[in-house]
Amino acid sequence: MASPRASADPATAPTAHRTDKDASADGEDTLDLHLPEEFAALFRPERPGPAPAGPAGADLLDRVADWGPAATPEGPFELAPVQDAGDIALVGRWMNDPAVAAFWELNGPQEVTDAHVRAQLTGDGRSVPCLGLLDGVPMSYWEIYRADLDPLARYCPVRPHDTGVHLLIGDAADRGRGLGTTLIRAVTDLVLARRPRCTRVLAEPDLRNTPSVAAFLGAGFRLAAEVELPGKRAALLVRDRGTPGPP
Repeated sequence: MASPRASADPATAPTAHRTDKDASADGEDTLDLHLPEEFAALFRPERPGPAPAGPAGADLLDRVADWGPAATPEGPFELAPVQDAGDIALVGRWMNDPAVAAFWELNGPQEVTDAHVRAQLTGDGRSVPCLGLLDGVPMSYWEIYRADLDPLARYCPVRPHDTGVHLLIGDAADRGRGLGTTLIRAVTDLVLARRPRCTRVLAEPDLRNTPSVAAFLGAGFRLAAEVELPGKRAALLVRDRGTPGPP
């Protein structure tokens, strides 16, 4: 499980510690001063309200709803954007599992999950909450988001169209058997296939969440840095385009 995006405080100074191996191997992970237009607009004074999301189902992620399924050893897997109160109620039940609540911190009354998910549904499309369907059965929750338009970008270097991933596996029976790694690999492959402008997929789980960190590393991600975010110290994990996930 990856933790949700922390609400970044713009007054907090960003801190990112690169690994020695990564610093020598990847000189390109530096903050580009030529920020994408969408990100630069976040910091303009007197900026207008959120950009309209456009037609129903539109987003800033090349229409997640149209990505289609991915084949996995466990069966076909598909991301289905959250659509109704029933979907949100299911996510709310998963959020109240103690193993999930320890990192997502969205347990409690259903209204807590409602507010978190609906803020994305009524936003401008930079984050898309989804159910993960394995053989047509909802069994996980995912947030696919534009990392370059997210508060995460205040805390670590990002590139235009970097795509972030949060996830949780809903039922305990589906955890601890390598399924998370399989699904992360499938979703990352979908992102890179359906978003031609995206060159990297990012994740930032809590460093204490060792099963999540291990699942991303097993899916072909590398540890790029340790980053201080509000409320957690995160492992910044990166999978680059052209780096295949393990078989």
